[in-house]
Amino acid sequence: MTRTTPHRPVDVEGLFPELAAYRATATRLHPRPGAPGVADSSVGGPFLWPADEPWPVCTETHRRRYGDRTEDVRTTRRILAEAWARTPARGAEPGPTAEEGELLSSFKRGRYAPWLEDTDPIPLLALAQLYRRDVPELGGPADRDLLQILWCPFDAHHGKHEPAVELRWRSAAEVGEVLAEQPEPVVVGSEGYVPSPCVLDPETVVEHQDFDLLPPDLQARIEEWEGDEDDQDEDSVLYWSDLSIAPGWKAGGFAPWTATDPTPVVCACGTSMDLLITVASREWDGGSRSWIPLEDRATADAMDAGIPTHVTVGRWGSMNVFVCPKDAEHAPRFFFQG
Repeated sequence: MTRTTPHRPVDVEGLFPELAAYRATATRLHPRPGAPGVADSSVGGPFLWPADEPWPVCTETHRRRYGDRTEDVRTTRRILAEAWARTPARGAEPGPTAEEGELLSSFKRGRYAPWLEDTDPIPLLALAQLYRRDVPELGGPADRDLLQILWCPFDAHHGKHEPAVELRWRSAAEVGEVLAEQPEPVVVGSEGYVPSPCVLDPETVVEHQDFDLLPPDLQARIEEWEGDEDDQDEDSVLYWSDLSIAPGWKAGGFAPWTATDPTPVVCACGTSMDLLITVASREWDGGSRSWIPLEDRATADAMDAGIPTHVTVGRWGSMNVFVCPKDAEHAPRFFFQG
């Protein structure tokens, strides 16, 4: 299904013409539950991965024996989705049956991989793959048309509380025999690192730079236009929530800085880096409802409607991935928000 972002509530460049200098286009990915294949752009779907290419692993020192079983996470989501989608029997309550509830309650965190040492290699989880044909704003090497993103689903890497992330770029036409079964770790540190399979409905939108990165005089004029905070309500149009940066998964555009102050992102070579992709915990929240696609408005408040991928970064935050526009081989940078 095509997804359509509503027109912005006001023409912000008509009000503030100088914002044209702080405009960018982004591709909202609109992940929604589905059954993608290796030839599809997807979140949590199977990768177009060469059968003769080793699957990436994590060997960084951290605990990897204890957590949620990956299989249990997927089973829980399947049972809940089926339970809430079906019509309950006459007189019965909606939701899981008693038998399903008993099974769900048996899924607990535990030491499910006791054989693993803290440096034993464990396979990374496939997070997303994007074909350039679907995502016109996709950065990276111009001679490669497929981006694959993987991560280690534990919060203990590089001396920080975050997952380890790896990007792989490739030319799809050069992939011969495809790996039949992609590896997964037995245990994950958090169920929020296990993406549910989603198809994508990419859509190009216009964004404007983060408020804190605009010139001070322009900030002051926008604040004056918005009016006193005490007079604002849920129907008020605000720059940060309605007129600047689109929520949810997206490629290109401007980075959302929801937990920290905006920071210049500079490559080791000294070049200002571009946003490659934002991996988001939510497609929308209470402050970004004006961005809900027209096709999702009727069901926007249904269970899990705003969290189709079930990916959670931090406390409902996001991961911003930046790449160097001067040389795509330079190391990317990752910023975790929330």
